[in-house]
Formats: sequence, C-alpha cells, structure tokens
Amino acid sequence: MIDITIKKKDGKYHYIRVEGHAGYAESGYDIVCASVSCICITTINALISIDEECVVYTEKDGFLELGIMKHDTVIDKLIENMLNLLMQLAEDYKDFIKISR
Repeated sequence: MIDITIKKKDGKYHYIRVEGHAGYAESGYDIVCASVSCICITTINALISIDEECVVYTEKDGFLELGIMKHDTVIDKLIENMLNLLMQLAEDYKDFIKISR
C-alpha cells in the first residue's frame, strides 16, 4: 500500500509524504508504483526548473518527502495538478493507494 500524507498550512499545501509500495504487481512491473513515482518526480523536476528553492525533498526507495517552501500561482498550480493526479489514481486503485489529509 502506498500511503500519501498531505498537509496544508494557511490554506496552502506545505508538506507531502509518499511512502510504501503498492503491491499491485511484482517489483519492476508495478504500474501503480511507477505511476505514482512518475507523477511525483515529474512535478518536482518542473518545480525545480522554475525555482530551485521552492521545494526541499528527500527521496529513497519507497519514500518521498516534499516540503513546499515558496508559493506563487505556477508553483501552487503544479502542486494542485500533482495532487489531483494522485487522487484520481487513488480512486482507480483504492486497494493500493491511501491518501490522508
């Protein structure tokens, strides 16, 4: 199960943690894990390309912790897009992804 924790402060997202493995398929063939990873890493890369100081993150096998340090329209839209994609994926794969706020 992939557990995703989302925290807001003053109405803005400031912390996201993704941990665990979906267990949908064997390692290397798990489309749910691959999708979550792709959504998160693509978003982080986009954020860093806009402003290297807008996020801090830690990534290792089965774990991603993201702190949002700055906010503006583009940064907030990218974070919202990432979370919308993860929520849709969690809806489609309820037994493999859990999102907590």
